Amino acid sequence: MIRTAIVVLLLCVATVVAVALQGDPGVASLTWLGWRVDTTAAAGILLIGFTALLAMVLWRAVFWLLAAPARANRAAAETRRRQGAESLARGFMAAAAGDGPEARRLAQRAADLTDETPQLVRILAAQAAEAAGDKAAARAAYGAMLGFPEMRLAAHRGLMQLALAEGDRNGALRQAQEAYELAHTAPWAWRALFASRLEAGEWTQALTLVSGALDRKIVSPLFAERARAALQTASAATLMSGTAAVDLALAATRARPDFTPASVLAARLLTAEGRGARAAPLIETAWKARAHPALWQAWRDLRTDETPKERAARLLALAALNPDARESRILRAEAALMGGDAAPANLGLESEAVTQRLAGLMARLANARGDVDEARAWVSRGSAALVEPDWSDIDTAGLAFSYTTADWARVVIAYAETGELVHPRHDRGEAVITDLPSIPAAYADSSAFIRAAEAGGPLPPIVDEGDFGEALRPAPGAPATSGWGFLAQGARKGR
Repeated sequence: MIRTAIVVLLLCVATVVAVALQGDPGVASLTWLGWRVDTTAAAGILLIGFTALLAMVLWRAVFWLLAAPARANRAAAETRRRQGAESLARGFMAAAAGDGPEARRLAQRAADLTDETPQLVRILAAQAAEAAGDKAAARAAYGAMLGFPEMRLAAHRGLMQLALAEGDRNGALRQAQEAYELAHTAPWAWRALFASRLEAGEWTQALTLVSGALDRKIVSPLFAERARAALQTASAATLMSGTAAVDLALAATRARPDFTPASVLAARLLTAEGRGARAAPLIETAWKARAHPALWQAWRDLRTDETPKERAARLLALAALNPDARESRILRAEAALMGGDAAPANLGLESEAVTQRLAGLMARLANARGDVDEARAWVSRGSAALVEPDWSDIDTAGLAFSYTTADWARVVIAYAETGELVHPRHDRGEAVITDLPSIPAAYADSSAFIRAAEAGGPLPPIVDEGDFGEALRPAPGAPATSGWGFLAQGARKGR
């Protein structure tokens, strides 16, 4: 209205100016109800303009007064809307903080204040009931949400979480299944179904889920590739024999050569069928991708008709395929011990972090060189060292990756997500093969031995032998010239 008045006023002023510039002010007369008004044309124009402006103002004022009730209603509605939005926001924060009573109070206040966002109010009511520990009310709230198409997915998720909290895995799985059928792009529903398939050992159904998730872009291609390889390996491990098991294991090795369980299992199955020649290339390829102790053990067992030196040479050939890997350096040391080389050069293991396995290897090397003291020192260091996770995959029967269904499920999901192998037995703290030789870490108390030698009486038996007992024990009929024998001779000479 202000803009219109300004325009009218400017038009009147412009007209007056134009008339004045012409030099002829003109005459304007108005006769009304017996009254006559004579004035100049310019004054008449200004009078008409001001009259029109006044009429316009009065007209707008009347309309403003008439619209006052509607305007007041709109202001009240805006206030309620603002207060309702504030209650919703504070209610969600209270529910997230676990303040159930406050969340429920704010949810009720939001429901009273706003009618524009009933979906948010229903979700808040359900979450507030959960935060307050009222599972029945939460279940009822989520159940009511199922009646609204746009809220069904959220309702299924809430009901699934309630079922999981109550230990009802079947109910949770049913909600996840319904949600996945409703929206195939819901990652949480897919993950719940995938986890349930893994837990049940249903590897084929899990493979189908992975393919569907890849098509719907729920998972990345890398995740899908890793998951397929791990699931195929788990399926082959469940079958343990037959053409189907071999085909599954071989498919896994082709997809992911770095997944060690697939290569080891494929080699084991092929060897059992008399096709060990096909197993060798699989292990070589896997060793290049990721050197693992289970691989060289499978490589070692491919042949049983060779001498220790021949076997050592074959192990060195495997190590040469990935020479910079830590496992290759360890394998060179194992091959040296196997072939009778007591002092292999430049192993590069001294800078490695000490583990029980490494300490045991260094102790055996020292023993082979005849350095008993160094061997004892390595055993002492290894007794307090950590057990390598990779080594725990070899069970006490010498079988690699002998996993239960639960173990395979954990291996599958971890490898699919991170590309790393987890080791369930190691994580559970189960006993594994010790890598430390049976060597006493310290010398026994010699005071009793010295006293007996000085008194000239019979010497006590040597108790500090361990694996080195044969090296310390004198030959039959020979004088005691090694181990404690030197000490005995010295004591007797001193007398």
